[in-house]
Amino acid sequence: MLRSSLLATGLTLTTAATAFSADMITRTSPHSVSETMDRLEAAVTGAGATVFARVDHAAGAAKVDMDLRPTQMLMFGNPKLGTPAMLDGQTAGLDLPLRVLVYADAEGVVHVAYHAPASLAETHGLPGDAGYIAMMTGALDKLTGKAVAE
Repeated sequence: MLRSSLLATGLTLTTAATAFSADMITRTSPHSVSETMDRLEAAVTGAGATVFARVDHAAGAAKVDMDLRPTQMLMFGNPKLGTPAMLDGQTAGLDLPLRVLVYADAEGVVHVAYHAPASLAETHGLPGDAGYIAMMTGALDKLTGKAVAE
């Protein structure tokens, strides 16, 4: 009985982890973490969106005497897209503004990662065909594309 409970729990956790990773979009960048983030921030502001925060996780780790490979997060948004999402499901505010993470892996390869906006619909019960989901998806693709372009 205990064994089947543990097996069921393990399957549930594996399924949840797989679903979580399926909602994540990643790209590689030929630039350093800082340069990729600078390019992303310039693309975001150039598109008229608002940058709410740029977090340097590695700098935070250094403040507590820990090493973390270069890792930065940009939080940004546009109320014209985010507000309709929150009107449809106010808990979407947990995942808005949008966030993009740029980090270097153990081999020094720089990655750009973000959650697919469709996951907002699934998580917060928003209409999957909402125009703002499609616009967020297109915007993230375009902005991160500019960040990683040669």
